[in-house]
Amino acid sequence: MSTFLCREDWGITPTVSFCLPHGNASVSPQEIGLVDSLSVLNSEKAVQELTEQPLVQGIDDHLVEFSEAMRTVAKALRQVSEGKASAQAEAAEWKRKYELERARNLQLEHKVLSSGEHNDERAENLADQPLLCDAGEQSERCCGKNGICSHEVLRDGEPDFDSNAIQSKLMRKASFKLSWCCKGEKSDQHKHDIVSFEKGNITTAERSSKQISLKWESAPQTVLILTKPNSASVRILCADMVRWLKEQRRLNIYVEPRVKLELLTESSYYSFVKTWQSDKEILLLHMKVDLIVTLGGDGTVLWAASMFKGPVPPIVPFSLGSLGFMTPFHSEHYRECLDAIFRGPLSITLRHRLQCHVIREAAKNEFETEGPILVLNEVTIDRGISSFLTNLECYCDNSFVTCVQGDGLILSTTSGSTAYSLAAGGSMVHPQVPGILFTPICPHSLSFRPLILPEHVTLRVQVPFNSRGHAWVSFDGKDRKQLAPGDALVCSMAPWPVPTACQVDSTGDFLRSIHDGLHWNLRKTQSFDGPRDL
Repeated sequence: MSTFLCREDWGITPTVSFCLPHGNASVSPQEIGLVDSLSVLNSEKAVQELTEQPLVQGIDDHLVEFSEAMRTVAKALRQVSEGKASAQAEAAEWKRKYELERARNLQLEHKVLSSGEHNDERAENLADQPLLCDAGEQSERCCGKNGICSHEVLRDGEPDFDSNAIQSKLMRKASFKLSWCCKGEKSDQHKHDIVSFEKGNITTAERSSKQISLKWESAPQTVLILTKPNSASVRILCADMVRWLKEQRRLNIYVEPRVKLELLTESSYYSFVKTWQSDKEILLLHMKVDLIVTLGGDGTVLWAASMFKGPVPPIVPFSLGSLGFMTPFHSEHYRECLDAIFRGPLSITLRHRLQCHVIREAAKNEFETEGPILVLNEVTIDRGISSFLTNLECYCDNSFVTCVQGDGLILSTTSGSTAYSLAAGGSMVHPQVPGILFTPICPHSLSFRPLILPEHVTLRVQVPFNSRGHAWVSFDGKDRKQLAPGDALVCSMAPWPVPTACQVDSTGDFLRSIHDGLHWNLRKTQSFDGPRDL
C-alpha cells in the first residue's frame, strides 16, 4: 500500500492535500495524525502571512472596479446626450421649415387679397407690375424657362404687415431676373434640372461652373449707401456720390442716420436724403431698396448683410479698405461702374449665409432659442479667457462627428474661407460652392484635419457637462455669447444669400482677390540659365 502526497500552492496561502489511489488502501492512525498536525501548522503560517501583508492590493482592486463603473456611467451619459442632441437638431430643422412654409402661405394670402381688388383703379395699375401678377403669368413673363426672378430671391421671412402697405412698397421695387450663363451666353439648361436620367444614365448639369447674371426688368429707383465710419476720404466720396446719383440718375437715396447727420452738417443741400429711425424700419428696407452701395472694405459688406435678417438686395461693393476679397470695384471710377450696373446685365455672386440658433440647457423646449442669427463669414467657438482646452461635441444631422479638444472651432461659409478659417489652416473655396467649412482652431491632435460639408446638413455643437470651462461663440466677429455646459449651437445654411456684383465674373474676381490680397503662390521664377535635362 502506498500513499501519494500531492502539495499544491494557491497564491499566498499554501495548502496540503493528500490523494489516495483507488483500491483497498488504508491509512494508519499515526499517518492521519501527522497529516492533521501539518495542516494546522500550515494554516497558522498562512493566517500570519495574510495579517502581515499590506492592504494596497485590495484597495487597487476596488479602484479599478470603481473606474470601470464610472466608464460605464460615462458611456451611458454620452449615449443619452447624443440622443438628446439628435432630437434637438431635428426639432430646430422642423421649426425652420415650418417658419418658411408659414411665410410662403402668408405671402400667397396677400396675393389672393390683392387679386380680389382688380375692379379698383389702383389695383389695375398694380396689375401691370411684374411682382404682383399671378403665379402662372409670373413664371412665364418673369422667369421663362430658365431663370430666377427677384420675387424668388427676395422673399420676405415674416410678412405680418398690412397687405395694402406691402403693395404700396412693392410698387417702388425694381424687378430683375437671374439666369445661368456660361462664357457670356445664356444657358438653355432649366434651373431646376440639375440631374437628368436618360436611358439609364445619370447626367449632371454642371451648374456650379456657370456664371449668374442679373438683368433689370425695371429701372432701379432707390439706392442705399453704407459707409465705413471715421474716414475723411469715405465721407468726401459719399457726399459726391449722393449728389451725382440725385442729379444725374434721379434716384431715392437712403443712408444711415450717422451719415445723414454728417451730410447735413456739411450742407443743407442734402436734406433730400432719407434714413430710418427705428429697428422696425430697418426690417422693411428690403421692400424699399433696389440696390446697396458700400464704401469701405469687407467689414462694410458684412455690416450691410447683417442689417437684412431676410432677403438682401444686390450689393455693389467699392474697395476703400485694406483687404478686398468681396470689394472688386474701385472708387476712382464709380460713375462708370454704376452706369454699367444700372444698364445691366451684370454678373453677381450669390454668397451663402449661415443661420444660427443658441439653445440653452435651461430651455423648456426646443423652440426656446436665441436667434436666428445670420452670418456671412463664420461662426467661431473658442475658449475665451479660460486656460483649459475647449471641449466641444459636434454632430452633423443625426451623426456624431467628433469631440473638439483645442482652442476652438470655426464653422465658415465659402465666402469666409479666406478669413479666420484660412488662418486656422482651412482651405480656400470658391464663394459660389455651396458648403460649410468645419475648421478646428489649434486642435490638440495630429490627425484632426479640416472638413468641407454639404450645404443641406445641420450642424450642432454642444458644450458637454463634463467640460472644465465655458465656451464663447461669436458671429462674424461680434455679438459674443457665452456657452455654459449643456448649451448648444445649431447652424444650417440660410435660405437668403447675399448677392454681390462682380467686376468681371465670380471666378475672375475670386482669383484676383487671392492674388492681390494674399499674394497667393508668389515666388521668384526659376532662372533659365541653370542645368538642363539632356
